[in-house]
Parts: sequence; C-alpha cells; structure tokens
Amino acid sequence: MHNAVIAPLPKRALAVSICFAILPSLASAQLEEIVVTAERRATNLQQTAISASVMSDLDLLNRKAISIASLADGSIPSLRVSPFATRTSALAIGIRGIGAAGDPNQPARDQGVGIYVDGVFLGRAQGLGTALYDVERIEVLKGPQGTLFGRNTEGGAVSIITKKPTGEFNLDTTFGVSNYDGYNSFLHMDLPKFAGVALKIDALQTRRDGTTDNPMRGEENFNSFNKYGGRLSALWEPTDAFSAFYAVDSSHDGSTPYHTQLLKAGAAMSPLQKAGVSLSRRDSSILGGPLEPSVGETNGHLLTLDWQLLENFELKSITSYRELEQGQFDQGLIDGISFFTTPNGPFGRYSLAQFDQHQFSQELQALGSTSEIQYVLGLFYYTESVSDNAQTPFMNLWNADGTGYTLNPATNPLNLGRVTVDRASRAWTDSLGIFGQATWTPSAMEKLHLTVGGRYTEDDKSGQLFTLNGARSTLAFDASWDRFDPMVNLAFDVSDDIMIYAKYSTGFKAGGANSRSLTYRPFGPEEVTATELGLKSQFWEDRVRINVSLFSSDIKDKQMDFFYPFTVGGSQRTVSDTTNASTDGQSKGAELEVNFAPVENLVLGLNYAYTNIDSLVAPNPYAPALAPSRVLPLFAPESAGSVSMDYTFPVGMAGLRLHLDGNWSDGYYTSEIEQTLTDDYFVVNGRLVLADVPIGNQGVTADFSLWARNLLEEDYIFYKSANVTTGVTFGVFNDPRALGLDMRVRF
Repeated sequence: MHNAVIAPLPKRALAVSICFAILPSLASAQLEEIVVTAERRATNLQQTAISASVMSDLDLLNRKAISIASLADGSIPSLRVSPFATRTSALAIGIRGIGAAGDPNQPARDQGVGIYVDGVFLGRAQGLGTALYDVERIEVLKGPQGTLFGRNTEGGAVSIITKKPTGEFNLDTTFGVSNYDGYNSFLHMDLPKFAGVALKIDALQTRRDGTTDNPMRGEENFNSFNKYGGRLSALWEPTDAFSAFYAVDSSHDGSTPYHTQLLKAGAAMSPLQKAGVSLSRRDSSILGGPLEPSVGETNGHLLTLDWQLLENFELKSITSYRELEQGQFDQGLIDGISFFTTPNGPFGRYSLAQFDQHQFSQELQALGSTSEIQYVLGLFYYTESVSDNAQTPFMNLWNADGTGYTLNPATNPLNLGRVTVDRASRAWTDSLGIFGQATWTPSAMEKLHLTVGGRYTEDDKSGQLFTLNGARSTLAFDASWDRFDPMVNLAFDVSDDIMIYAKYSTGFKAGGANSRSLTYRPFGPEEVTATELGLKSQFWEDRVRINVSLFSSDIKDKQMDFFYPFTVGGSQRTVSDTTNASTDGQSKGAELEVNFAPVENLVLGLNYAYTNIDSLVAPNPYAPALAPSRVLPLFAPESAGSVSMDYTFPVGMAGLRLHLDGNWSDGYYTSEIEQTLTDDYFVVNGRLVLADVPIGNQGVTADFSLWARNLLEEDYIFYKSANVTTGVTFGVFNDPRALGLDMRVRF
C-alpha cells in the first residue's frame, strides 16, 4: 500500500509498510487527498476519525492482486486473509486478530469481518476468491463497525468500490503471460451515453497451472486456478438530482487445493510417506489421487438509486440479489492424513462438498446536513438461505506392505454417486437493522467534532441438520437475538493539519449453530467492545502524512469450539460443539502509518502494527473431565508490516516506473484445534513498467510491465498441524515465485 502522489493513497492498518509510490502525473512532491466512504458519504481520509487502510487501483496493479486472496501476503498487515486449511474455496478473514472463524464452511456460522462490494454485504466466506472487477479502491475499516455496517463487523469491514461508467468511450485492455503456464486477459470498456444511459463492460480471465505436482497420471495438480467472469453496469442520470446505477455480474472460480506437505511422519505411515518427509518445499506430492477443481459460480444484481431531494438532503436505496454455488473437491491432505494401518486397506480421504447460498438485501439511507450537524439514518434488511452437504470417500487402496497403491474400485470414478453423504444441513437467516449517526460541529467551536451513532439489530436464524454421520437426522434449531450497538467519537482539530480523536464502539458476530456437532444446539452472538485513540497529521506542504492509533478491544461471549471423544460404529472419534465462552478476552495494540514524498516522483511509506491478544481458557462444558480448552487468537501476528517503493523515471513521452514492496509477519495461529504457530516470513513483490508509450497519433498508449510475486522465493508455512497422538506434523507452504509479463493498451 502506497499512496502518496495519487488520489487514492493506500493506507496501512496495523502493520508495517514502507511504500514508495510514484506516478508519472506527479507534478510536485506532495501527497494527494484520499477520499473514502467509511461514513457512508465521501470524506477526506485525514479528516475522518477512523482507523482505515486504503488500497488504490494502482496498488492492486503493482502487487498483481487478482482477488481478495492476493492480500494474504500481508500487504495490509492488520488484515489477515487465509484459505480454510488447504481450501481456497473459502477464505478466513480477520482484522486486528478479531473476526475470523476457525471453520468458515458451515451454513449456520458467520465471520466477524464484513465484506462489501459497492455497498452490498456478502454473507458467505465462499466465493470471496473470485477475481476482482475494475476496482477503484479497497477500504479496510478497522475495529468494530457495528453502527453503520452492522452485523458481522466486530473485527471491521472491507469495502470494495468499483469504477462506474463514465459515459465516454474508453477501452482498457490487458494481456499477459506468467510461469506455471499462466495467462490473463482483462477488458474494461466504457461506451458513449445512449438515451442518457452510460454503459460499462468488464470481462476478465486469469489462470495458472498447479504449483505442486500430483503423481497420479491424468489428474489435476495442486494449487491451480482458473478465474473468469463478466460484469455489465449502467448509469442513468436524467437530472443532476437523480441517478440510477444497475449492475449484473457472473463469475467462475475453478481452483484446486493447496498441498499439505508432510514435515514429520508418524509410526502408522507408509514407507512411501516416511521416505518423502521434507522440511523444504516439495515440487511434488508424495502420494497422488483423484483431484478436480473446486468450482465456484457467483452471480448477482445490484440497483442503487440516489435522489438529491434538497441541497442538503439525499436519499439512497441499495437493492441486491445474489446467488452462490460452491463445489469442493479437496484431496490436499493426502500426504498428511493417510495412514497405513491395514494391508490392502483404503486411504486417501477425498473431501467432497456442495455449498449453495441465495441472499437478498435492501438498504435505505437518508443523508443530510445543517449548519452544525451531518447525519445519516438508515434501514437494512437481509435474508439468506444456505445449504451444504459433505462426503468423505477413500479413493485409493494400499498394497500389502504400503510401498504402492491403486485406485479404490468402490469409489472410483463412477461409483462416487453412491458414496454416503456424511453431513447435510440448511440454514435460514432474516436480519433487520435500524441505524443512525450524527456529527455535531458547534459553530462556537469549529475545531471540535462529536459523533454519536447507534444501530438496533434483530436476527432470526433457524436450521435443520438433515444428515449426521451418514444417517438421517431430525436435529434443528430456531433462535432469535436482538441488540443495540452504540458508537461515540470525539475528534479535535489541533491545527489545519493535525487531528486527534477518541472513539468507543461495539460490534458483534451473529449467533448460529455448529453443523459438525452431535447436538446442533444454537449459540449466541459474540461481542466486541473497543476503545481507540488516534492521531492524523499531514505537514511539510503535504509531503508527509503520519497516522497513529492505539486500540483496546474486549471480546465477550466468544464463540468457542470444544472437542470431546465419542464412539460411532465401534470406533472412537472426536467431535466439536460450539458455545459462548464464559471467559472474556482482549485484543490491544498500536498502529503507525507514515507516507513521505521527499522529492518529485518518489513516495515512501512506513506502517507498523503491533497486536497483543489474550488467549481464552474455559472449561469444556461437554466433557468437564477434560482439561480446560485454550482458545488462541487466530490470524493475529504480534508484529506485522509491509514496505514498498515506487519511483518514476521520465523516458521521452513515456515513463519507467519501478515498484517494490516487502511484507513481513510474525508467526500466528490458524486453528484452535492444532495449536501450532505458522512461520515468520518476509515476502517481496516487484513490478517494472514502461508506461504511457504512444502508439500512433490517435491518443492510444501502451504499458509494458514485468512483474514478480514472492520475488526472492521465500518459503514459509502458513498453516501447520502437529498431532501429539499420531506423531504427525504437516503444513501448507505459500505460493512459490510467480513471474509474468503484461501488455496494457488504452484507447
């Protein structure tokens, strides 16, 4: 995140980031204004009393970020994005160590960081790996956002804003190739206004083969992706006082899982596995098996209406309907959980699942102002229906001594349709919110700004667990919760360039039920109450920007998974159940963000994030004889950061731009079950661009860029499991180095 000399200046949240951003359009060495909509209206970030990080379209381009998952390297260090174990089909997202669910795959469980696209809340962790369309900026709002953004924003909110139709012809195309047989193409076309309507077409495709070979011939490799989609948007502005924006989109994301590498073999593992143990990244899995892409299909409609009824009064309506279908074909754990206990016995657990969601949301906003007060009032309604099922067949058979294997005829390949469904459920949610927020700037003291807000929410959620452990089930739940989330913020302008603020706010993660449990009993909402002190400053003729925040968040009624043994079919297993912990936790830390433009065409930035979270220790209510459970902070490195540099060298009528960024992090926990830290890391990305090269004399320009992600080939484990009982340790490595060449042409 770097932003210094451009409108959207990337911010850093709780992390360290040194950014040097440079634009050929830089006329002078100064930082430009950053506009955000964190308060539901456009404001200058430096005058908005909230801790936020912003990534502009240029930041995303420089980092070759194709989806939210691309931010997993820590480019916004306080934002943690991670796949659920090996599954890239669902993302766990946390901010300041709060919000990420340990298991985001369940229909009746939610995450605590809200994801929004053009004001529309996306209710599921599935589908978040789809490729981004023409993004203008990404705003990461840190800390509880329970007033303006509502449910499931206890950790914060990520707001993605796309570029709207301009009404003037413009064509922006990109074609590129990369290693691992990758290629990409992007098209963004604005059409001239017709009958007062401006149209925009966005289309894209980006794909890459797997980075870890699957030894089974004819099967997909691990960690591949193929993302494509299209979006058509229209903007109608019949008068200066009214606008209607409509968008329809459809996306496809086909990806295979990460490979779990065996780091330490257990006694019950085969000779093949024991011989293949390695602490360095392997290019190939030890064992192979059937594997096909997990395919996600998302589509939706958006209608935003905006009326400027009076000079200082505006009404806005945001209506959306979305559908999601996500298939899962996960053989990523084959090396780590395949045991040789019986000669000629089955192994190679294949996790198959189908996930479907339908959601509708309607939000109404009234925004206004007087000589002393700015306010927003609103109503929000959200409803969704979600279903899932899961099967876990064993796809391979050992030979007599574990030195070889073949396909299991009972499950391959046509017999899969007869494999027992282990688990199936459906959940329904209806949520209604009423909210308001007002900022008072008294005329007698214009440097003082008092903001007060609140939101009342009613949640109704129900569910049915149709199948449990392969048998029919009648388990169901029906629960309702209501709550009020307040916010108070007092800001003071020390000078024209310095503001300090103190903020109190609350947020929550909705209640639900654990579809992996034996009881399917409901648990209540999880709540975060936070206080924050902040300073925002910009000086030396707008060449330096320094933002600091200190925060402390209390976590109450944490939704905790407790594990206990049970016996089914004569064998002992472990099951989880979820309830609200009686023990409170706390997250506290400090954030520093610095941007510096010392000379023309050069911008430096530094961000640092320190986070300290108390782990929770609570007795196991389902098995009191067991030791108390220790629930660790997930996705919460104590220290994390990002550094970047952009510099532009004029070259005739064009320019040569150099971008470098480095991202580092301490290790952190990713699972409450396997309480093992991930590795520390430092990852460098880079991009070199020959920009704005004239082609002909019709105003056509081209950019030629060479880019790299993980330039220094850093290998680190971002998910690790160490099982004391089996003696097995396995982990998932980050992506290897990616290199590519792009050509961008603009008309």
